[in-house]
Amino acid sequence: MKNRMMNMPVVQEDVLNFMRTGQKQLSGKVGELQAVAKENGVPVIPHETVVFMQFLLGQLQPKKILEVGTAIGFSASLMAEIMNGQGHVTTIDRFDVMIEKAKKNFDALGISDQVTLLEGQAADILPTLEGPYDFVFMDSAKSKYIEFLPECLRLVKTGGVIMIDDVLQAGTIFQPIEEIHRSQRAIHRKLNELFDKVMSHPDLTASLVPLGDGVLLITKNKDDVTI
Repeated sequence: MKNRMMNMPVVQEDVLNFMRTGQKQLSGKVGELQAVAKENGVPVIPHETVVFMQFLLGQLQPKKILEVGTAIGFSASLMAEIMNGQGHVTTIDRFDVMIEKAKKNFDALGISDQVTLLEGQAADILPTLEGPYDFVFMDSAKSKYIEFLPECLRLVKTGGVIMIDDVLQAGTIFQPIEEIHRSQRAIHRKLNELFDKVMSHPDLTASLVPLGDGVLLITKNKDDVTI
């Protein structure tokens, strides 16, 4: 389940190296989990995104977090650690292998009571949830972001933040679709649709940040935003 975009950064290599090695490293069991993921090429959020998330959540002080895309549970574990027992993470995944690994990691980190893992398709699960959530993190199928966004906007509180990972596709997102490999064109179309819907929306504040393969931040400025 490797992501070929992981090694195609959208910033200069020397800048990337400093962001990954010059910033404070993780310690403890979450740091060990990060190291294991790196060794095995598991597509977890890169270290520059880790540091940014630590800073952002430190400012937001969320109590309820929703995550779409658990994988091995690294980012959910990181967010639970940042909240330091003062909040709860609800995370969704549909892959049995990832679910099993995530559960084992949550148990090993002693955070199973701080994380609820919902098993199944996010498209089916999201409409059944009740908010408000203070923070939503999407790191799942890139072509599904635009599909999940309306429910995430419903669930996040007014003034809350939605953070969407891997939206730049190594910068190819801005190339003409004819130059994109056929296998990637659906992702290309859907991510461009996401940008078209979000970046100039009158009821949203959006910011694109070149961390990892690109992070999109969205704040909902009023209740009942439609998109």
